[in-house]
Amino acid sequence: MTEILVLVDHLDGEVKKVTFELLTLARRFGDAAAVWIGPGYEGAKEKLAEYGAAKVYVAADEELTSYVVAPKAEVLAQLVQEKSPAAVLVSATAEGKEVAGRLAIKIDSGVLTDVVDVAEGFVGEHSIFGGAIVAQAKVKSGTPIIAVRPNAVAVEAAPSSPAEEQVSIALTDAAKSAKIVEKVIQEKGERPDLTEAAIVVSGGRGVGGAENFKIIEGLADSLGAAVGASRAATDAGWYPHQFQVGQTGKTVSPQLYIAVGISGAIQHRAGMQTSKTIIAINKDAEAPIFELVDYGVVGDLFQVAPQLTEEVNKRK
Repeated sequence: MTEILVLVDHLDGEVKKVTFELLTLARRFGDAAAVWIGPGYEGAKEKLAEYGAAKVYVAADEELTSYVVAPKAEVLAQLVQEKSPAAVLVSATAEGKEVAGRLAIKIDSGVLTDVVDVAEGFVGEHSIFGGAIVAQAKVKSGTPIIAVRPNAVAVEAAPSSPAEEQVSIALTDAAKSAKIVEKVIQEKGERPDLTEAAIVVSGGRGVGGAENFKIIEGLADSLGAAVGASRAATDAGWYPHQFQVGQTGKTVSPQLYIAVGISGAIQHRAGMQTSKTIIAINKDAEAPIFELVDYGVVGDLFQVAPQLTEEVNKRK
């Protein structure tokens, strides 16, 4: 079968969920061939096998992660030239999009970004204008490079026994022009990562201030959930921007999404509307968020949310 290259998104050997989504998507069209760049592969190989990688190209040289982005594009370009894959899939993160753009120039091909699904013939589906319009696009020439939005594809395990092939490459001087001189590791909290969490509790303008986000955090902690925020809340400085859910923030697709004090503007809906079950708590019965939810509670969040937290804690 035809190979589909999948760039593994990982941090120091810990594979991110979006990689499993890409492997799931790649299997629709051929053999999913994972491309591992940098150290740490030995600790991650079982995960790649669990989600259906038919082959893994391993470029383990630590030098490849000592520079900013460019080496990854060069590794992929070499593999495209040698293996002639049907397509290349990367995550539509800031880094993934840059890799995609650099790769497209190197192999003289087209690139599709922020894709939410892929149809036969590598036709990319895009959700635009806050999800109001679905557009389709296709690369006209060369090997399609497709950057897929995280949480757009449901993960499906497909245990395999992938073959491994070592990849070596001599980086060009251009790829070494921006070197990483220092890494600052952000301390990880006890809550799950926002984009990978099974449950997300988000607060919006209705929370009323930064000090009241402890209500959102309390509910989230009772459920073992991640905390999110609307753009209005982050712009007001009530919660850090890195937790913003929406078109200009992060896209989430958890099993359960609880929107607390969020009106449901189209910008926010674009970032969470694919959640499996959605619950909203809002005192305005006419809030747009209620058009989207599975369960809606019309009430004062300052009364409803603490009561919900209390009930959840009772049942632990």
